[in-house]
Amino acid sequence: MSRETLIDLLYLVAATTFIVALKGLGSPKRARQGNLLAAVGMVIAIVATFFKQIDGHPLHHVGLIVLGMVIGLVVAVPAARLVQMTAMPQLVAIFNGVGGGAAALVSITEFSHIHASHPATYVTLEVLLGVLIGTVSFSGSAIAYAKLQELMTGRPVTYPGQQILNAIFGLGALGLIVAILVSGATSVLWVLLALSFVLGIAFVLPIGGADVPVLISLLNSFTGLAVAASGFTLGSNLLIVAGTLVGASGILLTRLMSKAMGRSLANVLFSAFGSATTSSSSASADQRPVRSGSPEDAGILMGFASRVAIIPGYGLAVAQAQHVLRELAEQLEAKGIEVFYAIHPVAGRMPGHMNVLLAEANVPYEQLLELDEANSELQTADVALVVGANDTVNPAASDDKSSPIYGMPIIHADLAENVIFLKRSMRPGFAGIENELLYNPKTTLVFGDAKDTLTKLVAAVKAN
Repeated sequence: MSRETLIDLLYLVAATTFIVALKGLGSPKRARQGNLLAAVGMVIAIVATFFKQIDGHPLHHVGLIVLGMVIGLVVAVPAARLVQMTAMPQLVAIFNGVGGGAAALVSITEFSHIHASHPATYVTLEVLLGVLIGTVSFSGSAIAYAKLQELMTGRPVTYPGQQILNAIFGLGALGLIVAILVSGATSVLWVLLALSFVLGIAFVLPIGGADVPVLISLLNSFTGLAVAASGFTLGSNLLIVAGTLVGASGILLTRLMSKAMGRSLANVLFSAFGSATTSSSSASADQRPVRSGSPEDAGILMGFASRVAIIPGYGLAVAQAQHVLRELAEQLEAKGIEVFYAIHPVAGRMPGHMNVLLAEANVPYEQLLELDEANSELQTADVALVVGANDTVNPAASDDKSSPIYGMPIIHADLAENVIFLKRSMRPGFAGIENELLYNPKTTLVFGDAKDTLTKLVAAVKAN
């Protein structure tokens, strides 16, 4: 067996691991194994590449390549190990942006190599699309990171004629690609690079913080497409497969998230949702009565229940209260009370955020129920405990046609016999609208930090 044949077989093995890993990532129970399998596949691909010959010559600049890998290792490992769960979406955004930027740099470098040889038009087009898509992903991901990290406002940044200007930027970028294909002018490439950078920023600015997770999935798809374009440019089947997998899965995830929010992708990208706080009621929050209670009252109520549904949201991640929540569930189970978790597809700031958060606290996978199954079980629950969720349990999504979230599938906490709602204050969630569940007669509000309140709930359940 020749060296090239062996390397191609190793690439095939690596590509297969990527596909199987994606299948594993579709389930919280198999996600960790899927990630590890993909990592093994990537190691195989990298090792095989070091032995690959290009035009009969061994790999050049091995020292620089190793140095770049070491720098990446030094940066990535501490970042991944030390990141808080609340900051995981930011980490995904910035890593995705780096991937897009790398694909753009590869395309720029390759353009300088092939320019003098007058390649076929489609080869140049592949390179230029890699520059455009990769740069848009890089700058757009940087703004998404800044929004999530609160380095800038999470609200949509809008101005008159914004979408028209964005369209001009997009058409201008395509026009520059045509100009380069016709003239072959290298100087125009740098104009394309600059315009693509501005386009990425302008594209992301009008998208509000609540919609940024959908945006990250879309930008992730862009990065995959840029990598696939680089694969065509470099003649690497592995890059084509890997990039296409990322691009396709990113688009699918974007579509699924839009569906989970009850909104079209166009509405997410162009509606500037969340630019103003609205209310689904004519009366202000401080004029409407709510029923509040102490953690001790809530603990007594839960202690006498038969079934308890726990509905987590982003506030749980912010408070880093997942371990205390698991302790509460264990105390309830010790009393013979059945506990399950109702997980909304877009709870938190990224798909699977709650699943990963609860897995970190060793919550059994079998207790995590997705939206439809959870709603069926809530009808027989004595208590629904809402921890850090808001918009995902707002009945306005089902009852109020004038609400901006109308049509979004929600966790129907109001189906339970009693609702305990842990909140810091009466402030609305990401959508900026009041939650009618707070005013439901069966709802008891317990104000305070989620971790502190859950600690008191654990003590109250133990005492009864």
